Amino acid sequence: MAHDDPALAPVSKLDAETLVAAVNHHAGVKLTLLGSAPGGQVGAAYVRWEDGHDGVLTRGPNPSEQSLRHLQLTAEVLQLARAKGIPVPAYDLIARLPDALAIVQERLAGSIPRHVDRNLLEAMVAFNERFASLLTDRPDVPSPDMYLRRSGPGFCVHESLVRYDARTRRLLGWVRDVGHNTSRTMAGDDLVHLDFHPGNVLVDDAGEITGVIDWDGIGRGDRGFALVTLRFDLASRAGDPATAGWLDDILDDLLDPDILRTYWAHMSLRMVDWSIRHYGPADVTHWLDFAATRIR
Repeated sequence: MAHDDPALAPVSKLDAETLVAAVNHHAGVKLTLLGSAPGGQVGAAYVRWEDGHDGVLTRGPNPSEQSLRHLQLTAEVLQLARAKGIPVPAYDLIARLPDALAIVQERLAGSIPRHVDRNLLEAMVAFNERFASLLTDRPDVPSPDMYLRRSGPGFCVHESLVRYDARTRRLLGWVRDVGHNTSRTMAGDDLVHLDFHPGNVLVDDAGEITGVIDWDGIGRGDRGFALVTLRFDLASRAGDPATAGWLDDILDDLLDPDILRTYWAHMSLRMVDWSIRHYGPADVTHWLDFAATRIR
């Protein structure tokens, strides 16, 4: 589809070489580009500091004061998690560039898991419990907006569903109906990873989780939301149906039906919008079909 509206354009991929040069110039550091990091929709790069230790370079949003403050708050929250013994990366540098923000994070030990099986998912569900009540004393950390009534900033874009076809418009109508009957933001004081899936965890050779990465999406709320994002990720894989059923049972047991409906509406909107703007008709149909499995 044509992208005459900037809001509907795909999110650009990371140009690591250009970004490293910009960070070195504007922040007065000497990073060496090692190569692209695996996975991710937008991309990240491995870099090496002048003293020899490694980091992970990512690009943040526009260099506004609000975006800068969000990244600074994220760094504070991650440091709080680290103080509790939770393996998440430190933010070693937040660089303000003319047209973006750049983040250099600590490179944690481990690698993205090669296989996604029941053992890994059980470990992820257990790990997610470590975020419970972590932000009780940090009411300044905002609760995530579900974007059920309005478009999000680069994701959960409503207009793409309006323009695509009749089926996406019906889904958007349901999403907005859910939004009219629920709070705009999630409740709770857990630390919430808003993109919790196997591509954002690291494991050692024994398959033990050594870290959780990619904290661009962070908030104070309900850790149960992370399991809904995990369920959507599982739907993108040709896995064991029994494992999918196991995770479905956890969602039904853990979450109030109205809350689960809210999270399901958000993820349905997020995945259908993203597939419209970045992939093709087969992906759009896949996510529409999966979204429908819990639409009553």
